Amino acid sequence: MSKSKKRLIIVGASGHGKVILDLAVLCGYQVLGFLDDGDKPHTFQGCQMLGNTNQYETYKDEAEFVIAIGNQNIREQVVQKMQGVQFATLIHPRAVIGMNVELGEGTVVMANAVVNSGAKIGKHCILNTASVVEHDNILEDYVHISPGVVLAGTVQVGKKTHVGVGVVVRNNIRITKDCTIGVGAVVVEDIVNPGIYIGVPAKERE
Repeated sequence: MSKSKKRLIIVGASGHGKVILDLAVLCGYQVLGFLDDGDKPHTFQGCQMLGNTNQYETYKDEAEFVIAIGNQNIREQVVQKMQGVQFATLIHPRAVIGMNVELGEGTVVMANAVVNSGAKIGKHCILNTASVVEHDNILEDYVHISPGVVLAGTVQVGKKTHVGVGVVVRNNIRITKDCTIGVGAVVVEDIVNPGIYIGVPAKERE
């Protein structure tokens, strides 16, 4: 293994991309630049724009990749497109990771997040700033846990579910796939149908 810094390309030049850039630098990566499918200037946050996601093959043998796209559906589409690349798992130095925690490839854990013992986190998840994922939680692939969320013990969250800012989920709750839990909601019962859930207690939006 070379003593030089590991190299990384960030996919997604947006607000979330800014946070991922900070995180990558703190994790000791040399960020080569960004890929983005939008109309972007030549540089972003002082880093080179390397083209759109179709250019990923040019760099797949030179660097690891991380997807900095908050939308879970688009994040999945980009991952499926990028065949044969190595995805980085990034953990902020000020995050707390308990014993026997599993973190899938491409997952990012932000500052002051807590992931307690026995939690299993899938691939390409986002555990955002100051979120709490308690013991024995199971988060499937592409789950997005927003800032300030608290998931009590033994919660299960299905694939591509987005849990909004400040949501609280009671212990032993199951939330199915493809859900959006609105800002500040409190989940006290299992959610078995995909949809948008809001309020205290959380109910499906009509």
